Amino acid sequence: MRPPCVLTIAGSDSGGGAGIQADLKTIMMQGGYGLSVITALTAQNTRGVTAIEAPTPGFVAEQLRVVMDDFPIRAAKTGMLFSAPIIEAVADGLSGKDFPLVVDPVCVAQSGARLLLPEAVAALAARILPLADLLTPNRHEAALLAGMDIDSPADVREAAERLLTKGAKAVLIKGGHFSPAGKDGAARVTDLLAACQGTVREYVRPHVTTHNTHGTGCTLSAAIAAQLALGKRLDAAVEAARDYLQLALETAWDLGGGDGPVNHLAPYQRLLGI
Repeated sequence: MRPPCVLTIAGSDSGGGAGIQADLKTIMMQGGYGLSVITALTAQNTRGVTAIEAPTPGFVAEQLRVVMDDFPIRAAKTGMLFSAPIIEAVADGLSGKDFPLVVDPVCVAQSGARLLLPEAVAALAARILPLADLLTPNRHEAALLAGMDIDSPADVREAAERLLTKGAKAVLIKGGHFSPAGKDGAARVTDLLAACQGTVREYVRPHVTTHNTHGTGCTLSAAIAAQLALGKRLDAAVEAARDYLQLALETAWDLGGGDGPVNHLAPYQRLLGI
């Protein structure tokens, strides 16, 4: 049985913890076959991003065209899109898609480096959000795209509703950038899923105390896309992807001198007993 083809459209992370590298590792660990369109090259490690080089929009478009012409893509995700011209090229290439698209609206790296040019935010909202079957912003990305501060659970729900009105079919606002809290004093992280049909669901997981969180957003969005490619419904795909990320966080590695990556190999290591 052939694995489903899952496409990632994102930037390259030379440190291997995020971007294309994290996406391809994640897709394979879900049982998918990963394909890629590279929108930017970054020079980065666990300490930060030191340089970014972007290909021409025409080359991005050509990567996307040839991949979609030859492979039976079952799902896709976008990550770092960097500039308005690249966003336009990607949006044009995906305009006739017949597969679910997960959009991770990457704006700023964990180190603070800007991965989306300021003038590209409007293009992302106008061209990419209406193509999104699921939008997966963190707190800061949701606030930027929704045009509001997010300080409470009520704010999270309002931001989700605003983002749905911008064209996304569903929104998952991730809870990792909020203070972990629980009624019994236990630290927990809550992700909120809202859909245009009016359904709302929360995914609550224990907070993992680790500084090795590089690539969490890329990993989660890629895992959701892969689970959708396997045929799961959106709520079940998010559940399975969140479980995968939880295990990857719990077993994350200390690599480098900064914030290390999550452990993308965690299920494989568990299977082998190592």
